[in-house]
Amino acid sequence: MTLVENRHIVVAGAARSGVAAALLLKRKGARVFVSDIGTIAEEYRSRLEQAGVPYEQQGHTDRAMEGDLLVLSPGVPGDAPIVRAWKRAEKQVAAEIEVASWYCSSRIIAVTGSNGKTTVVNWLADVWKRAGRGYLLAGNVGTAFSEVVEQTSEEVDVILEVSSFQLDHIDRFRARVAVLLNITPDHLNRYHNQFEEYIASKMQLPRHQTRDDILIYGFDDPVVKEQVEKLAGHPDAPTALPFSSEVEVPGVFLRNGIICIQTDRYDEEVIPMKQLALPGKHNLRNGLAVALAARICEIDKGPIRESLSGFEGVPHRLQKVREMDGVTWYNDSKATNVNAVWYALTSFSRPVILIMGGRDKGNDYSELAPEIRKKVKLIVAIGESRETIREQLRGVAPVIWFADTMQDAVRKCFMKAERGDVVLLSPACASFDMFESYEDRGLRFIQSVMTL
Repeated sequence: MTLVENRHIVVAGAARSGVAAALLLKRKGARVFVSDIGTIAEEYRSRLEQAGVPYEQQGHTDRAMEGDLLVLSPGVPGDAPIVRAWKRAEKQVAAEIEVASWYCSSRIIAVTGSNGKTTVVNWLADVWKRAGRGYLLAGNVGTAFSEVVEQTSEEVDVILEVSSFQLDHIDRFRARVAVLLNITPDHLNRYHNQFEEYIASKMQLPRHQTRDDILIYGFDDPVVKEQVEKLAGHPDAPTALPFSSEVEVPGVFLRNGIICIQTDRYDEEVIPMKQLALPGKHNLRNGLAVALAARICEIDKGPIRESLSGFEGVPHRLQKVREMDGVTWYNDSKATNVNAVWYALTSFSRPVILIMGGRDKGNDYSELAPEIRKKVKLIVAIGESRETIREQLRGVAPVIWFADTMQDAVRKCFMKAERGDVVLLSPACASFDMFESYEDRGLRFIQSVMTL
């Protein structure tokens, strides 16, 4: 265990994860100082003050350079001036999940990927709950790892959603079971518009595993497949088990429409894929990953079957909001990249009216062209990226309208929608130009739909 007693530690970023890390370090005897380039929310200022943790806001002063360890909240970019300054000074920089892992007594099951990771960690938690197994659900999913790490023990598993931002500065963090779902272009604005940098960030998760660990990976994703093949040559690489909805692989796959697990330890059928609760090919792949991860963790087939057929999904991810006059409204606010929108569109065979837009992350919206041509009758574009969306999709979508607010967007969709249509909020963008978070965006959509 890394000791922090009496060490002077600076935490950059005072939102949920940064404050949780600061309070954990304070409890462990560190001398902590918190610095945020923006305004710290009153809730977090109050928590810091109650714990006696000094802080600064609206800019990093020289005090933010005085420690011997810098802990990063996931919202702080790796090339932020404070991070660059610490690296120039050759001082240690660590992610919040790295610091939390120093105090973890549980097996860590960590899930990453460009799309589907929130669904998968919640689905795993559902399996663990049905099996009566102890678990803690944390990470990018909503509760900071630092918030719950003191509750860990050998009797419970930690199920973590980890983003690329959280993986950028890990050292000793290690998942006994890692799930790598897919890697498609996302957050490129944080990675100098270099897809290779983003790939390298995601691959930090399996690279920090050992030969005693398990890596479950998406065989059907060409980037993931290539990266795992490269990793296999390393002498301390984890045992890699693939999942595929296309071919039979030595992991989990489909045979005659039935989900099958075939490894050194298991050779068994699990459930017909038609019984999966969640629609779409992407959720089939998510379900395959869940089944394999749960079985590897020695959960019986019974709870796995129950969960695969009974799990209702997570809010803001293809969430059915309302059906009215033959029009069905779906909230997919968590679709913050182009690939997620592509998955959403492939889930429907009916005509779609699509609300998209927000803060652009270096997206190429033209990748959606085949699905848009087949299904989308109207795009209502919102936010900072709406001009870019119109520019890239002009001639692809029959009609593109602009809306200034979510309520305005919903009203425009209502005007155009006909019986049998789907209205889909699937933005392909970050939310921070108009909303506090993707959750806030989704809730505003739901509120607007329910008042029609």
